Amino acid sequence: MRARGIAAFVIGAALCGSCGSTPPAGSSPSGLSGAITVFAASSLRSAYPAIGDDFQKSHPGTMVKFAFAGSSALAAQIREGAIADVFASADQPNMQKVVDGGLTAGSPSVFARNTLEIVVGPGNPKHIRSLSDLAYPGLVVVLCAPVVPCGRYSAQAVHRAGVTLTPASQETDVTAVLSKVALGEADAGIVYVTDVKAAGSRVHGVEIPPAVNVVADYPIVVLKDSQDVPLAKAFIGYVLTDGQKTLVRYGFTSP
Repeated sequence: MRARGIAAFVIGAALCGSCGSTPPAGSSPSGLSGAITVFAASSLRSAYPAIGDDFQKSHPGTMVKFAFAGSSALAAQIREGAIADVFASADQPNMQKVVDGGLTAGSPSVFARNTLEIVVGPGNPKHIRSLSDLAYPGLVVVLCAPVVPCGRYSAQAVHRAGVTLTPASQETDVTAVLSKVALGEADAGIVYVTDVKAAGSRVHGVEIPPAVNVVADYPIVVLKDSQDVPLAKAFIGYVLTDGQKTLVRYGFTSP
C-alpha cells in the first residue's frame, strides 16, 4: 500500500477546503456528496478557490479541498505516494510524469491556457520595458527554478528574446517570485499574466510580446488513488464547463 503520510508535506503547507468553508447543508440534486482533494499549480491559487466555492454551491453536501504548490513538487508528491483525487498542472511534462507512472484514472484534459508577463514594483520604478531590460547591471531579478513550469517557460522566453540573465534567486514556485517583487526584495521577475492580475496594485505588469512569449497549457486529471472518483470527475467536468468563465475572469484563456 502506498504511504499516505507523505502527503502531509504538501497538504500541511497549502491545503484549504475552498479556502475555509464547510460543506453546504442539504443534498445535491446530482446525488454527489463527500470531499475531494485537488493538487493544483500555484498559479491557480486565486481562481480555483472561487471555482471550488461555485462547485459546492451547485452540489450541496460536497467539499473541495486544495493543495497549491509548484507543479513539479506536486507531481513528485503524487509519485511518492501522496493521496489526492485530482491533479491540475501548469504544464504537460509534469502531468506526463504522473501519467507515465500509471497514477491517473483516464486521460488528462487541457482546461486553460496562460502566458508570461514581467512583474515589477508599483509604478515601475526601474522603468523596465522589455525582457532585454532585465539584463541591466545592478538589477535584482528573480525567476522560478528551471524544474517548475514557470521557470522553464521563462527560460524559453528569455532565449527567444536573445537575452542572457543571471537571476539573484530561483524560486520554488511562481508565488514566491511574485512575493519577492511585491515586497520590494527584487526589482523584477517573470510570472504569469494571471499572477500580475491577481496581485492588483501591489505590483505592475510589463507585457512580453507574443513573438517571444510562451503559451502554457494546463491539464487536469482524476488520480488513480482517488477516494471518490465520481466526485472528482464531476469537479473536472465543472472546471471544463461552468468554471471557464471564472478562469477567464482571473486572466486565463480557454483551450
